[in-house]
Amino acid sequence: MDNQNRKISRQLTKSGIPTKTDLKPFLPSSKRKRKGAYALIECFEEIPCDPCFSACPFKSVKEFANLNDIPVIDFKKCTGCGLCVPECPGLAIFLINEDRDDGKATITIPYEFLPLPEKGEQVWALNRVGEIEGEAKVVEVKTYSKKNHTTVVTLLIPREKVLTIRHFRRKDQNER
Repeated sequence: MDNQNRKISRQLTKSGIPTKTDLKPFLPSSKRKRKGAYALIECFEEIPCDPCFSACPFKSVKEFANLNDIPVIDFKKCTGCGLCVPECPGLAIFLINEDRDDGKATITIPYEFLPLPEKGEQVWALNRVGEIEGEAKVVEVKTYSKKNHTTVVTLLIPREKVLTIRHFRRKDQNER
């Protein structure tokens, strides 16, 4: 692991919440962001884990020198297929698509709660602390039948919130 990753990993052991500055080294270029969906791995802890590497059919997750390495994405190889999202046991991979012209973006997140939301449902978009950042619309719900049956939910959100929103809460009946 390089020094930048080590520094971020140490900082996060205190708060557990990465800042936009912490995330910057893990983001693709502006040019790549305009090409469509890309995976963002927010795994900052040195633990023995590599399902993201095995899940990617395009080898965009760089091979680990050590099983404890923090994963790094080669954005030139990442197609935005999203196969890595449901495979991460730490629920630390998100698929982001910022190539829309309407000021919106989509974020695909792993979701392990029941009941599942429905396509078109309005939900509360939450930040990493669990605070409401605003509303989001569910645009896709997909359950993978492979190994772990993790569901991924794609939300339509304001583009400026792609580094902030990381989960959602379904609205109560009286909030709909």
